[in-house]
Amino acid sequence: MRIFRRYILGEVVSHALLGCVLFTFVLFMRDLGRILELVVRNSASFADVARIFLYTLPNVFTVTIPMAVLVGILLGLSRLASDSEITAMRACGVGVFSFVRIVALLAAGAWVLGLFNTMYVAPKATEALLNLEDSLKSTQASFEVQPRVFYEDFRNYVLYVQDVRAGAGASLWHRVFLADLNQPASPLITTSEQAVVMNGGDGSLHMRLRDGQQHQIAPNDPNQYNISTFGEMSLPIQISTQDDVHLGRSDTPILASSNSVLWARSRMHTPAGRAAWIELNKRLSYPAACLVLMLVAVPLGLSSKRGGKSTGFVLTIVLVFVYYFFSSVGVALAKQQKIPIIVGVWGANMIFGLAGWLLLRQMSRGGVAINIFSSIGLGISKTLARFSRKNTLVEAHAMQSSAVMRARRALRSRFPLILDDYVMREFLTNFFVILISFLMLSLIFNFFELLGDIIRNRTALVTVGDYLLNLIPFMIYQLSPLCVLIAVLVTFGVLNRSSELVAMKATGTSLYRVVAPVLVIAALIALSLFAFDQWYLPAANRRQDALRAVIKGKPAQTFLRPDRKWIFGDQKPGEPSHIFYYQFFDADHDVFANITVFEFQPDSFVLQRRIFAASAHWDAASSQWIFERGWQRTFTGDTTASYQPFEVSSFAEIHQPPSYFKKEERQAQDMSYSQLHGYINDLRQSGFDTIRLRVQLNRKVAYPLISLVMAILGVPFALSMGKRGSLTGIAVAIGVAITFMLISGFFEDMGNVNKLPVIVAAWSPDLLFAFIGSYLLLRTPT
Repeated sequence: MRIFRRYILGEVVSHALLGCVLFTFVLFMRDLGRILELVVRNSASFADVARIFLYTLPNVFTVTIPMAVLVGILLGLSRLASDSEITAMRACGVGVFSFVRIVALLAAGAWVLGLFNTMYVAPKATEALLNLEDSLKSTQASFEVQPRVFYEDFRNYVLYVQDVRAGAGASLWHRVFLADLNQPASPLITTSEQAVVMNGGDGSLHMRLRDGQQHQIAPNDPNQYNISTFGEMSLPIQISTQDDVHLGRSDTPILASSNSVLWARSRMHTPAGRAAWIELNKRLSYPAACLVLMLVAVPLGLSSKRGGKSTGFVLTIVLVFVYYFFSSVGVALAKQQKIPIIVGVWGANMIFGLAGWLLLRQMSRGGVAINIFSSIGLGISKTLARFSRKNTLVEAHAMQSSAVMRARRALRSRFPLILDDYVMREFLTNFFVILISFLMLSLIFNFFELLGDIIRNRTALVTVGDYLLNLIPFMIYQLSPLCVLIAVLVTFGVLNRSSELVAMKATGTSLYRVVAPVLVIAALIALSLFAFDQWYLPAANRRQDALRAVIKGKPAQTFLRPDRKWIFGDQKPGEPSHIFYYQFFDADHDVFANITVFEFQPDSFVLQRRIFAASAHWDAASSQWIFERGWQRTFTGDTTASYQPFEVSSFAEIHQPPSYFKKEERQAQDMSYSQLHGYINDLRQSGFDTIRLRVQLNRKVAYPLISLVMAILGVPFALSMGKRGSLTGIAVAIGVAITFMLISGFFEDMGNVNKLPVIVAAWSPDLLFAFIGSYLLLRTPT
């Protein structure tokens, strides 16, 4: 019995570890971009990088540990059942409850580990993560300011800088425009030729301005206008407190609370006390899921005799969906006080515990329910076989087509051969099976993330379904390169393990010739992804963004931003530059309210004229802006050279048409390559930050090519695995994907903050991994 115990535990533990890595990868990657952006934008040290990742993992483990137990038992026992090893063990006298006692060791260990994580590690990690993020945001804010961009994250200030040079512990700014908006109708304007900026350490920045001016006007009397010049002036600016950028959850403070604090709050008859009691029960119920999911997984794993791992994987997805559906719905109803807290939080565990016990009794005695589940494997295997045969027949019919045969004879082509058809069929089958599996997992995670909002806002299921359908194209675009990598590893791993690759080489076929059809398919996938992003994906992304806002209960949104308050005018050589400030712009009627125009000398950043008008409208006949009820001032040094009030006036120097002010605030993923290129050109001349958009423009070409890079990289890794199974290939793929995403995200965020050239930031990960893959492939014996 000891041999059986070790053998069974080894099988389920290996699958559980792999499942934990896979699920953690899927959940963790959603937050990776935001973490790397915080790290790069704030110039964090390597120690801070490591701490951020470590502090993030415990909250992910809260969900993935029970899922790992479920997938480990289901896949492990399904594999043993498909090879008839379970039948042999039971013939030796190993009963159903003996299997329960063996895998209970894994479940109990996971329960203890999960309990320690939820009760102690996760709250401490969340608290430390929040403190670290606040520290990074408050100590490195000066490095966020980009040249020729309006920066509005300071409290009651708007900043514009023409040139930024970062240094050790400080930044040097040239030609600074600073607007103090404590009085929005009459902002205090400060201009400076140079500023040295240092972090104050108390949530503020200290600016040492040199060679500048201050312009101040009385709010109710435009005749009172003061100009002062200075050689040097120190100015502290308070940094605004921003929302948490990583967790993105409204209950983040509760997640960071200790158990004693939650217990004390739970005794209060208030909404805060109810929330604390719910959180305390969740910390106990999620680890207990390891035990109840084990009770369900054992009989289902033992009964999947014909489907093998495919049955185990399908059942894992179904059970994960059902468990977290009951759990999420119960917690949401408990928060709304519609059901008792104990029932809401522990209901899923109760249901699965009872179902597991009944299935175990059915299996030990024989029954209808377990026979139904045992037929799932046969159905899945028949479906997969039918799918494979159908693809083979379709391809054979296509090859027999007279047009294809005539084309092949005319071109005297040696591609594709029968061998190519075989390799491509295996690769495409693996690719689509893996892609569909990942899509199902991602849809499940997204559904449960929104389930609380769905219940709270009573969102119609039709809306939820429409959102998920429009989310699928984006997921296909994001997951395809990873699926190419896994499919290559699995395909060539199987060919190598079954010695088919050796037989191909024995016929004189080079390894490169064997790999060629897969590289062709990967290149076609890359081209398809680019075309998909060019013509279809942006519209689907805009649709799913709008539906997500409905599910979240947010007000209707539009991409147009008529309330944009600051904009830099396009400047022609030798002409003055302008900054426009307005409190309202009616984009439908081309009308401004309370508009101020700051005009600067062409060869310096000295304010030479200021125009104010209570309103301004566009006259199409004269192609000019008509300013009403305002004034203009001209300046010479630190004195006012002239002051002219007017009822109606126009200025030929202000030649920007209404379309110039109708800038669209759109996400890069909501635009095609050509649309994004035009959008960037439109924004760059207006003083808006386009660094991030230019990185994304290059990524629209670089990202689809990752599919081809992953195919090149996957072949040598697959051949280096020897006779190990496909699960090893999946583990290797996850490791490579994590490495690639870390490097890619790091380079991308370095480009976003202008610390790397745009081309380098977007293309370096592709070139680096393509070089590594090509080098390894060329060194592989052919």
